[in-house]
This record gives sequence, structure tokens and C-alpha cells, in this order.
Amino acid sequence: METLANLEAFIRSAEFGSFSEAARRLSLTPAAVSRNVAMLERNLGIRLFHRSTRKLSLTEAGETFRLAIAENLEGIQAAIAGIGGAGNEPAGTLKVSMALTFGTMYILPLLPGFLQRYPQIRPEWHFENRRVDLVTEGYDAAIGAGFDLGTGLVAHTLAPAHVIAVASPVYLKGRTLPEDPTGLQQFQGIVQRSLRTGRLQQWTMRNAAGEEKAGHLPVSLAVNDPAAMQEAALLGLGVTMLAVPDVLPALETGRLIQLLPEWYADAGVISLYYSTRTLQPAKTRAFVEWVTEAFRNQRLAERFAGGRR
Repeated sequence: METLANLEAFIRSAEFGSFSEAARRLSLTPAAVSRNVAMLERNLGIRLFHRSTRKLSLTEAGETFRLAIAENLEGIQAAIAGIGGAGNEPAGTLKVSMALTFGTMYILPLLPGFLQRYPQIRPEWHFENRRVDLVTEGYDAAIGAGFDLGTGLVAHTLAPAHVIAVASPVYLKGRTLPEDPTGLQQFQGIVQRSLRTGRLQQWTMRNAAGEEKAGHLPVSLAVNDPAAMQEAALLGLGVTMLAVPDVLPALETGRLIQLLPEWYADAGVISLYYSTRTLQPAKTRAFVEWVTEAFRNQRLAERFAGGRR
């Protein structure tokens, strides 16, 4: 059976007369659309388009093929997605991207119950600290913050992404705690250097009254991973700024202490990202509903809030 991506690329390219416009509508690159169409032509053994630098037009065979499948595209989508099967039972490979620390702490523990409920789903979970391209890279869903919402994608909010200042009790012993974010400058700082931009991450903090102040740390140690930042803080090497989910277990057990409990930096929201296509695979719907229910039952949105807990 021909892949959904190849058929969608062909239909949209024929509809708009342009690989570039089809790519925009499908949240792909023009090169990816062109490649998918070329693969379809190779598999069918026919040329579907006349190509020139200025114009894209269907061949006679291409028009015949378009008429044959255009009205049945949704049915083809259903068949490929596997949602038209008997009983509509969620099944197939579920490819999801999530950050390593967040995924292992909050999503992986949901897997045993999820697989017991949906035994025909095969998880393929990628733990990576980057913003993937769901469509081009073939992901069913991703969990994180700040993804680009291209055409055909939706973000379902799970919890706030608040960043707070933390340090170990050993490091803070005998030190005077700051009264506001500007006081963080008196401490040794464990700061993150972005893998993507190479810049050191510094934050502006706010409180419930809406006041904003720079919460900049001196750079005593720079690392490129949140897990390493937390470990350095646990070792008593200084103060660091991390998202609440990354440090929540250490806060709840007292291994880390939150400085400035009234203050936090707002990094947006943690969301579930997935396709908005009409016939969404049952496996994706099941995953979205399972994670959403777990966040609600565990009150994670409330626990991830950066204000006084």
C-alpha cells in the first residue's frame, strides 16, 4: 500500500500547482514534498507532473490518478492509519518525542498502565532535548514547550513551565538568603549554555503582584543539560535555575531548597503536540487522553507552578 505522506503530497501539489504551497499546507519542506511525489511516481511507474522552473502541471496519467483517489483520500487516510479496523482498537507504533528528565520522571511511569489498557500499541519513545519536526520526522506526538505550531499541528496544554532558583541545604548553610531576584548575584551560579544558540541562559523573574526583576546568576559553572545542572546543585556547587518539573522530587524530599519562593521565571507552558488531521489515529488519541488524565489525577499543573508551594 502506498504511504499516506506520498499520497497527501501528490494531492496537495496537484491542488495548489506548487510543491512549495503544498509543503506549507502540510508543514513540510518543499524538498520533502518533491521527494514524496517522486517516490510515488517511482512506485507507480508513471510520471504524474510536468515540471518546469515556473510551473507544475499534471500529466494525463496524473490527472487520471488524481480523479481516482481525490474523493477517497479520507478513506485512504483511515486505512493507512489503521483506524478503520474492526473494533477501532488503538494499535501500531506510537512514536513520541520528549525531554529525557521530564520523560523518565513523569511519562515513562505511565507506560505499564497504558500498555495494559492498549496492548496492541508499540511505543517508540525518543528521549531528546530538542524541538523535533513532528511531520517531517514522522512523530505521532511530542511533549515539551515552545514548538512551532505549523499548519496541521495543535498544542494541548498540560502544565505551566515555570523556572525557579534552587540550591542544596549544604550550600545555603550560613548564607543570607536573597530578598528578591537581584540578590542572586551574590551566589555562585550554575548556568545552562544552549546547545542550539551557544548562549548562556539567564532569566527575568516575576511574582504574583506582576513585578519583574532580573534573576541573573554569576557564571561559576556552565553546562548544557538540565540534569547536570541539578546534579551540580545537589553537590553544593551553587545556585541554579531550573524548571519546576526537573527539581520537584528533590524539593519535596528537601534535597534542594527553593530560593525566592514568591518568584519564578515564566517559560511558557508544557504541551502535548500532535496532528490535527481529521482522521487522527486511535493510538494518538489514546495517548493524548491517557497523559491528560494522568496530569489531572496527579495535580501536576498545580504542583509545577512556580509560586509558593
